[in-house]
Amino acid sequence: MVIEVRAVGSIADVDASAWDALDHGPSPFLRHGFLTALEESRSIDPIGDKKRRSGWNAVYLLAEHDKRLVGAVAAFVKTHSYGEYIFDWGWANAAERAGLRYYPKLVIAAPATPATGPRLLVAPGAPEQTREALVAGVKALADDTECSSIHWLFCTEQEQALLEAAGFFPRASLQFHWRNRGYTTFDDFLGALKSRKRKQLRKERARAREHVERLAWVAGGEASEDQLDDLDRFYRHTCASHGGRDYLRRGFFHALAKALPREMQMVEVLAKGSGRRIAGALFLETPHALYGRYWGADAHVELLHFETAYYAGIERAITRALPLFEAGAQGEHKLLRGFEPARTYSAHWIRHAGLAAAIEDHCRREAAAVAQEIAGLTEYGPYRNAEEE
Repeated sequence: MVIEVRAVGSIADVDASAWDALDHGPSPFLRHGFLTALEESRSIDPIGDKKRRSGWNAVYLLAEHDKRLVGAVAAFVKTHSYGEYIFDWGWANAAERAGLRYYPKLVIAAPATPATGPRLLVAPGAPEQTREALVAGVKALADDTECSSIHWLFCTEQEQALLEAAGFFPRASLQFHWRNRGYTTFDDFLGALKSRKRKQLRKERARAREHVERLAWVAGGEASEDQLDDLDRFYRHTCASHGGRDYLRRGFFHALAKALPREMQMVEVLAKGSGRRIAGALFLETPHALYGRYWGADAHVELLHFETAYYAGIERAITRALPLFEAGAQGEHKLLRGFEPARTYSAHWIRHAGLAAAIEDHCRREAAAVAQEIAGLTEYGPYRNAEEE
């Protein structure tokens, strides 16, 4: 059975329906529309673009059988490590000190998006060799582009095991995710928390709402130009005020609203009295999960971040019976607000044998520390145990 793997430099060169028919799991972040919004806003660049301003240079590997798309990988030749959230700055510094070249490198991920999802996109019923052919295609691409390393970021646990068997070493990291335990209302969720945490969340919501006239969900396809302009401004204000980088270029939110009009959801917050829009947050929603992405505000309102980015998301997940709510990377403060530690996965290959051995040893020791941290965080989580029922 012959599976051919070819490369194209822009998602515009791929049929949208064929790409989206591949198995993306619950995640929308490698959907054709999301990648299109990134390209149209120049948040990522096609590999053939000579300017390459973003440092995310896209190559899409397409596995075809009998001229039908049966699998794909979205890969990026990168000249920096920004926007990845599984950090390898220490690896790059070690390479530099040893006189080794670390960039360019090849990254398989959803750009600027720390959300778990399939990285080997395979069609239902595809030939068994499809994944093997795609992994071989990624290795060949790394050779062709003279990349020092390959990094599969926020892949699934099953993919990590498959990649380890193919010669990549695993790395463990953690986030905080909210799981729906069959709640029917927000109060039902609060009832599962320890008394002290339950009271804390109620107080936080009340204090934030004192200054809010209305908090509303708006689908991307229904958002006005003014609403999208404000969401863009909130995002850039947050990046600037916290010393972050605005990976998403101007026009991204507008392009996303057109490309994923149902999956894109924004929360807008109107100030009490003036009715002025003072804050907002971006979410992506599928039938199986809710993903919180970016939040920002023009005015400081105490605890409004928690209300907009966390509690509103939990309430929506309960209302829509969504089993999972991911609110982004890091943040132990999420633990006290109902989120639980969750392991995340990546897989790596380093071309230089000596550097690879040192980094692989580091990752083994790091995995043990992550497991210990997850165990400790779980023990001190916010939920009542059986003795407190």
